[in-house]
Amino acid sequence: MESKTDQEFFWSGKFGDSYIERNENNRLLTSNINFFIKSLSRTKDLKNCIEFGSNVGMNIKALKIIYPHLKFHAVEINKKAAKLLGKIISPENIFQESILNFETQQKWNLCLVKGVLIHINPEKLEEAYKKIVNASDKYILICEYYSRKPESLAYRGHSNKLFKRDFAGEILDLFPNLILIDYGFVYHRDPNFPQDDISWFLIEKNNT
Repeated sequence: MESKTDQEFFWSGKFGDSYIERNENNRLLTSNINFFIKSLSRTKDLKNCIEFGSNVGMNIKALKIIYPHLKFHAVEINKKAAKLLGKIISPENIFQESILNFETQQKWNLCLVKGVLIHINPEKLEEAYKKIVNASDKYILICEYYSRKPESLAYRGHSNKLFKRDFAGEILDLFPNLILIDYGFVYHRDPNFPQDDISWFLIEKNNT
């Protein structure tokens, strides 16, 4: 796979491999179950889901417990993570590539992006937004760090690898057929079900 950006190279390589170990733990699974029960409470009739940037599938594991009937697909840039993800969902349903390379005519009821847009080159965000929106026929759940103004932060000693901004607002501005139907925030000091200060936005696609 040819990497388009420094960020894609970063996550497809050794740093992405090391992220796998930090991403697998039972407490995160429990917190994720609580997170998705809340953030998806206003959805209806979900039948299938695609996650962009799924890593080893901790979000999908939680969703499978809540929605055991859902059919899952995933896009994951890191080869090692995608192989481990193949133990959770069918390897045939995994696109081992960058979001920016992802091409399909298929549609899903739910498109999930959690902690991924913050790591995409800001110059490529609009391209990523289009991929996500085009893949949805009903709902999009965006879960990222929020900032009114775009910011670049150091990430584990690396520069230009983590960005904060109003991702959901930008998507809503670009696509007038999208409607914000719910949103929330989960604090890292939540005593029972912490998340990493994530703001989430449930968006519905108006197909009429």
